[in-house]
Formats: sequence, C-alpha cells, structure tokens
Amino acid sequence: MHSIRAQFFGFITALLLILLILLNTYPLISSRDLVFEEKKRSLSSQAAVIASSLSGLETLSRPGIEEVLRILDVSGLERILVTDTQGRSLYDSGGSQSAEGDVAEALSGKIVFRSRFADAAFASACAMPISGQGGLAGVVYLYETDTERAGLILDVQNRIMIVSLVIAGLSLAIVLLFSEVLLHRVRELVRSMRIVAGGDYDHRLAVRGQDEIAELGEEFNQLTERLDENERQRRRFVSDASHELKTPLASIRLLADSVVQNENVDVGTMREFMTDIGSEAERLQRTTEKLLDLSRLDDDVQVASEPVDLRQAAVDALTMLRPLAEEKHVSLHSELDDGCVIMANNDDVFHILFNLLENAVKYNVPDGSVRLLLREVGDSVELTVEDTGIGIPEEDRLNIFSRFYRVDKARSREAGGSGLGLSIVHDAVLAHGGSITVGANKPRGSRFVVSFPRATSEETGI
Repeated sequence: MHSIRAQFFGFITALLLILLILLNTYPLISSRDLVFEEKKRSLSSQAAVIASSLSGLETLSRPGIEEVLRILDVSGLERILVTDTQGRSLYDSGGSQSAEGDVAEALSGKIVFRSRFADAAFASACAMPISGQGGLAGVVYLYETDTERAGLILDVQNRIMIVSLVIAGLSLAIVLLFSEVLLHRVRELVRSMRIVAGGDYDHRLAVRGQDEIAELGEEFNQLTERLDENERQRRRFVSDASHELKTPLASIRLLADSVVQNENVDVGTMREFMTDIGSEAERLQRTTEKLLDLSRLDDDVQVASEPVDLRQAAVDALTMLRPLAEEKHVSLHSELDDGCVIMANNDDVFHILFNLLENAVKYNVPDGSVRLLLREVGDSVELTVEDTGIGIPEEDRLNIFSRFYRVDKARSREAGGSGLGLSIVHDAVLAHGGSITVGANKPRGSRFVVSFPRATSEETGI
C-alpha cells in the first residue's frame, strides 16, 4: 500500500516532468521551424535571382556563370552548383555534400528546398530550374550551413534546461515541505481518532486554519462532543436504571425475608405483606416496560404508520384515567374537535396521551382539574394538556424530558413515578414528526402542547 505522501509526490513529479518536457522542447521546435522558414525564403530568393540572371545568357558556360556570380556578389554560401539540362556540372564552387537527387528533381521543373538541424548546425539546400529561350536551360543548386543560429538556439536550450532543473528542484522541495505539513495535520487527526476510539471522549483536536482539513477537524470535535454526551447519558441511564430496578427488588426481598423469618405471622399481616410485594412487583414491571419502550425508540425501530383519530385516542385515555381522577378528587374536562387525524402508530399515540394525562392527575391537588384541548391549527393538529397541579419550576423545564429526571423526587416516588414517562412521550412525539413544549398554566399548574402534522387525503385515502 502506497502512502499518501508517495502518491502526492509521484503526481507532482509527473506533472513537473510533463511541464519541463514541454518547456524544453516547444521553444526549440518553434525556433527551429522559424529558422527553416527564414532559410527557405532566403535561399529560394537567392536561387531565383541567380537563375533569372543566368537565363539571360545565350548559352550556359563557366566563364559566363562566373561573370554573373561576380556581378551578383553572392556570399555566405558553402556551395554553388550550376548544371546543364543533362545534370552535368558547368560550375561548382566545391563541397562534399551530395546534390544529384535535388538536381534531378529540379530538372523535372520543380523548385526543391531541404533543410535539417543536426550536429549543431542548420544545413539547407535549394535547387531551382533555369529557364532559357528554348525552355529549360539547366539547374542552379545552392547549399548553406549555419552554425551561428544553431549555436544560439542550443545556448538558449541549455539555459532553459538549467532554469528548469532549478525550478524542478525548488518545486520538489516546496512540495515535500507542503506535504509534510499537510500529512502532519492528517496524522494528528488520525491520532485523535484512535484516542477517541480507545474511549477517551474528552479528547479534542486543536484546529488550525480555515481549509477543508480544519473543517474536518471541527466536524470531528463536534462528533466527539456528541459521543461524549451520549456516553455520559448512557452511564447516567445505566446508573439510574439500576437504581430504579434495585429499589423495588430490595423492597420485595425485605418483605419476603420478613415473612420467612416470622413464623407466627397472622393471616392479615401475611396478606398485607403479599399486597406490598405485589405493588412492588407491579412497579418493577412498569419500569421494565418503560425501559423497553425507550429501547425501541432509541433503536429507531420503524413502526408502520396508519391514520390515527386523535379524538378517539383522547376519549380512550380519558376513560382509562377517570377512576384514578375520581380517587384523587380531580375533575377531567375536554374540548375535542372532530377530524383531527394524523399518520402515526395507534399505541404510541395512546401512550403519549395517557402519560401526559396521568401525570396531570397524579401531580395535581385535591379538587384540582385537568383540561384536554384538541384542535386543528393550519396544517397541524395541536394537543394541549393543562392542569392545576404543583407545576414545574422554570429552571427544571429544560430537563423535564430527560430520563429518570424528577422535579420533586420524594413526591414522585410516592406517586409511583419512575422519571421515564415524559422521556417516552418526548421520544415518541419526535419519532412521528411532531414537537412538544412545556410551560406554566395560569394561575398555577403545568401546560404541555403537542403538535403533529395533519394527515393529508393522499395518506389517509379519504
């Protein structure tokens, strides 16, 4: 497996190599092509002048050719060759290069030009037909070598190569430094991940800069904070759950030991002990069921949604709680609109209503009242539970939906509360796309408002 540094360095090196190749080849090719064009114009022009001058002679002969060349004062050419129509040399200034092919091609009436760049020199040749009074009179062939321009181009190429190597070296050094800084930050992030994976949720990454790695670091710190909070909640939940389960179990054991150790217990006392054991077992069962409900909501177990008539669910909850309300001397009042249908799970909706109404009855005062309101508000259905009970202090409202949280722990235990009911209500409401708020009820008591999206005709099929 290749490291990120090796991949990054390899990519930059390949990119630099391509750029350096282009930098060292394109100027040379462009300069060479420009010289080729200039040589073609120059030699073709000189050959045309010589051929035009020679065409004025009655016959091509060496003395006449020498006289024309003297008058034209042609210089800078390595070889000048003039032939007749048979390709025989009439005048040759000398040279070792072969001209037969170019001369033969020019005798067919074509203008021939060749140029090449090799051995630190430009070698250029041009062959042009000479027109006489009776047609083709011969061929003039010019050959030139240019080392000055070739040397200039090679010198520029060497300078470009040196500059390219310096740029490449500096670029690679900068790339290595940049990659080291970049990878150092990545390694810090990886090290922090390993620390958090080892269970240290208090660890935070020191974020520097405002780039994508810094943004990734911020996301990591936020994730770690959430993990830390979840871990604290998990530990608190386990501790509270253990405490809640331990209390009724201890009571059951104490009552059972009392029965076993007292051999002369009468029937009335025995019945009282058994009743207390049954009450504690019922309390243990209720706590266990609520823990199971919370576990289901935490696991986000998808429950099939169906149209639920909140009015009917409210009537059922009020009917179930009426005996408790009569026992507590609390009156129940309701104002329920028709047509308040939502998409949810019927059991969850019943538990929401039952828990809110049960708390309103349990933590009320003698001769108090509970009022249940149900109405449509725009595209939502709003459920309000108001009571005239002991109320919730403002400083406790932020924690009222936390698990095992009790405003008055002593009174909550007397009423049989486990501190889980409102947490279940809160999670169930959110699971079905709703919202819940809590406030004070004037002049005294509490007021819970639950809002659900109203079901559309497409969802209900009506």
